[in-house]
Amino acid sequence: FCSILMQRRLFLYNFRNLRKAKGRRETYLCYVVKRRDSATSCSLDFGYLRNQMGCHVEVLFLRYIAAWDLDPGRCYRITWFTSWSPCYDCAQHIANFLRSYPNLTLRIFMARLYFCEDRKAEPEGLRRLHKAGAQIAIMTFKDYFYCWNTFVENREQTFKGWEGLHENSVHLARKLRRILLPLYEVDDLRDAFKILGL
Repeated sequence: FCSILMQRRLFLYNFRNLRKAKGRRETYLCYVVKRRDSATSCSLDFGYLRNQMGCHVEVLFLRYIAAWDLDPGRCYRITWFTSWSPCYDCAQHIANFLRSYPNLTLRIFMARLYFCEDRKAEPEGLRRLHKAGAQIAIMTFKDYFYCWNTFVENREQTFKGWEGLHENSVHLARKLRRILLPLYEVDDLRDAFKILGL
């Protein structure tokens, strides 16, 4: 059920990193799955998904990869580029999945933050996801450029970007850092206590 290349207009509409993205209800997820063999890595699959009939795209991907019957003796690296950050429930599912597959690493690059305002559960979901070992970051121009060349029917056109791409990326990265900051501070304190022998 995985399509390989996305239409340009779909990518440009859904991945635009607007601060207020009204009307963009679907989440798109572009993925690359690699197997790590010592110093080299071998690409196993890539493509994109979107949420289907009440099932969030992250859960769809986890079902898809769970059906692979991954070799527990080998290391795998999955990279996602998503139009929205995961909701609280999906973040929980992903965190649990990562705990079940210690030989798998996950990097998530997100175009926008989903419901990460005050008094919502989503920021806590992102913190738990980070704690479970997922590397999470906001997409930059370099990530959009990579996605354009890897996942989009670009017809040899170079990715141009849009006005405000860089500024919005910096703004969202700062917001994500503030969400994850308590974790970094706790880690810093633990390190400080270790150094002091406390």
